[in-house]
Amino acid sequence: MKFNLLVLVALLALTTACKKETVNDKEVLLDSTSVQRPEAVETATPAAQVPADGKYPTMNFQKEAHDFGTIKQGDKVSTDFQFKNTGEADLIITSARGSCGCTVPDYPKTPIKPGETGNIKVSFDSKGKQGKTSKTVTILCNTQEGNKILKINANIEVPNKN
Repeated sequence: MKFNLLVLVALLALTTACKKETVNDKEVLLDSTSVQRPEAVETATPAAQVPADGKYPTMNFQKEAHDFGTIKQGDKVSTDFQFKNTGEADLIITSARGSCGCTVPDYPKTPIKPGETGNIKVSFDSKGKQGKTSKTVTILCNTQEGNKILKINANIEVPNKN
């Protein structure tokens, strides 16, 4: 009896967890999260759209990684990642996100025209961290690749407690 009830519950869960929908004459399965809360389903990169004129911007960075070296736990440090748009269209950065809350990027909110330069300032708070640490900043933009990843490293020393 318990086994039959278990099988019945499992079948019920399977049939209600997904929803079939027809899109352009194709049957598509939607999971319950995307049906109930479509805003919860986020894509890693923006939808690839080919510009009408076929011209893309290009982000050319002076450096794509920075090592803060050895710092003390609790230090707040920052670095600038300078870049130039060497492409043929305006560069639009839609977002920049650190891999955790301790890594905060500040990026240009206005378009960068071809030939112009821009700057992304990345601040890192070492509070509660120790040892060798690596963090990333993911930039979503309208380049052909759609994103760029910058990296920061630090060796964090814990001060002696006397």
